[in-house]
Amino acid sequence: MQPAPQTLDILSLLMGASGVVLATLFVLVTFSVVGWYIIGYKYVFLRRAQRESARFLDAFWQSRRLDDIYQAATELSRSPVSHVFRAGYIELGKLRANEPDAPGGRVAFADIGDLESVERALSRAQTSEVTRLESMVPFLATTGATAPFVGLFGTVWGIMNSFRSIGARGQANLATVAPGIAEALIATAIGLVAAIPAVMAYNYFVRRIRVQASEMESFSKDFLNIVKRHFFK
Repeated sequence: MQPAPQTLDILSLLMGASGVVLATLFVLVTFSVVGWYIIGYKYVFLRRAQRESARFLDAFWQSRRLDDIYQAATELSRSPVSHVFRAGYIELGKLRANEPDAPGGRVAFADIGDLESVERALSRAQTSEVTRLESMVPFLATTGATAPFVGLFGTVWGIMNSFRSIGARGQANLATVAPGIAEALIATAIGLVAAIPAVMAYNYFVRRIRVQASEMESFSKDFLNIVKRHFFK
C-alpha cells in the first residue's frame, strides 16, 4: 500500500517549514506590515500637507497684513510652507523689536545682515520641514532593497533542504524534491510582495516631497523679496 501523497497547499508547507525559513518569512511579513502602515500614514500626511499648503498660499497672497497671515499659518499647522513662514515671521519680529520706529510707525532696517538672518531662519525651517516630510520614507527604500534578498536567502535554504532530503533517501523524484522547492518559492514570493509596493510607494513619496520642497523654496524667495521691499531701506 502506497503512502498518501503529501499535500502542497501553502498552509501545509508553512506548517512543515524549517525554523530558518519560518524566521525568514516572519522578517518578510514584518517588513510588509510596517511598510503598508508607512504607505498609508505618509499618503494621508503628504496629502494633508499639500492641501493645507495650497490654502496657506491663497491666504498669504490675499492678505496684506503679516499678523493675519501668521494667524492663518498657526491654524494650518500641517503645511510645511506655513512653518517656513512662521520661522521667517518670528525672526523678523525679533529684528523689529531691536529697531527704533521710523516715521509713520514703520520699521526700516539698514543692515544687510538682518536680511541674511531672516534668510537663514527660512533655510533652517525648510531643512527641518523636508526632514519631517522624509521621515519613515527611507524604510520603504530599505524594504525594497533588502526584502528580495531575504526571500532569496529563504529560497536557497529551502533548496538546500531539498538536496539534503534527496541525499538522505537516496532517490530523486518529484515527491522528494517538490515540498522543499515549493517551500523555498514561498519565501521568494513573499519577499517580492513586500518589496514591490515599497519601491513604488517610495518613488511616489519622493516625487511628492520634491514638490513640497520646491514650493518651500519658491515661497522663501518670494517672502524675502517682500521683506526686502517693505522693511529695508
